[in-house]
Amino acid sequence: MTNQACLHLAEAPAQVEASTAEGCEDCLAEGRDDWVHLRLCLSCGHVGCCDSSPMRHATGHYNAVGHPVMRSFERGEEWRWCFVDERIG
Repeated sequence: MTNQACLHLAEAPAQVEASTAEGCEDCLAEGRDDWVHLRLCLSCGHVGCCDSSPMRHATGHYNAVGHPVMRSFERGEEWRWCFVDERIG
């Protein structure tokens, strides 16, 4: 991580269409509903669960496909996180 601005955060769209509005799509596919908070991938719209959730699907999505920026998918929260630069925006 450097002191320079994160280009991933600067270039990510503010919003994308979510793959589901029902919850973490990977947990739902596994028959689970024990996620804590949801994250939205700003590259493809994948909805995954946060690192406080048992399965940590949002980070798993980043590790699998490399999409750099997720945003909170919680009502009233607008923050975004860049996995590459480990920055919040």
